Amino acid sequence: MDTSSVSSAELGTRLRDEIAKVLVGQEAMITRMLIGLLAGGHVLLEGMPGLAKTLTVRCLADAVDTGFSRIQFTPDMLPADVIGTEVFNPRDGTYSIKQGPVFSNLVLADEINRAPAKVQAALLEVMQERQVTIGGQTLKMTEPFLVLATQNPIEQEGTYPLPEAQIDRFMMKIRVDYPSRDEERRILERMAGGQAVPQVSRIATPQDIAAGRKGVERVFADDKVRDYIVDVVRATRPGEAGSDAVEGLIEYGASPRAAIWMMHAAKAHAFLQGRDYVTPHDAKTLAPDVLRHRVSLSYEAEAEGRSADDVIQRILDSVLVP
Repeated sequence: MDTSSVSSAELGTRLRDEIAKVLVGQEAMITRMLIGLLAGGHVLLEGMPGLAKTLTVRCLADAVDTGFSRIQFTPDMLPADVIGTEVFNPRDGTYSIKQGPVFSNLVLADEINRAPAKVQAALLEVMQERQVTIGGQTLKMTEPFLVLATQNPIEQEGTYPLPEAQIDRFMMKIRVDYPSRDEERRILERMAGGQAVPQVSRIATPQDIAAGRKGVERVFADDKVRDYIVDVVRATRPGEAGSDAVEGLIEYGASPRAAIWMMHAAKAHAFLQGRDYVTPHDAKTLAPDVLRHRVSLSYEAEAEGRSADDVIQRILDSVLVP
């Protein structure tokens, strides 16, 4: 298919339609991945194996005519396996840099929580600063650059919890649920019915993504929406105004980075809906994805069997929507 430039207005729709050729259901996951792509924020997908997390990322990469790299994380990995290392050239006695798989545009970090903390931390600089330092040389990443990571639930054997400093670098943490019965029936028909799986065509270019990001930046956000976002984020912090609804349930709350990403996410959500302005509903819809990995529950909350989503929903119910 022609990869000539598509208009910003139809970018999200065409990408969604192209991914839907292969993927059945999971519309919420696809939308949030597109939000991450258009807002320039890294995305973490959490779910049981077999829920098409890797397939979705692969389809998105195939739909965008840009670089793609997959890193399969394992317990015996080293940081150099991710970012690269210096290589000695015995012929002339010099060192050269061998770039690792992180040097790409769309990077799939598959099962990221199966690698030890040292390897996970190797992604910190590149995710935040969009650069890598190897042997005293700083190498910039080319745009668009996006890390799309998948992880299995941390209760599974052989997984390592992500360090707080790294997990905060992700714009959103998306929980991937099981498909509905009808969707699972369609999956069975498509994948086990002897039919050829449709191929995803490249229908967007890096220039289209850059234009889409500029369109997101131009989306208008009223002061009331900004105030609402700040109120929601501050309500996650014990002792702050609005936190009464979750008193005793949160050990520590979200940082200002959460408010920044919630605004970016709300703008991208409005952009994908074809609007040039943000509503409080945009922010409220994406608040759980932006906050669930930034809220640390107290011992009391865990003892009561509450999840981060339960606590965040309490906050959303208590904060007045303008």
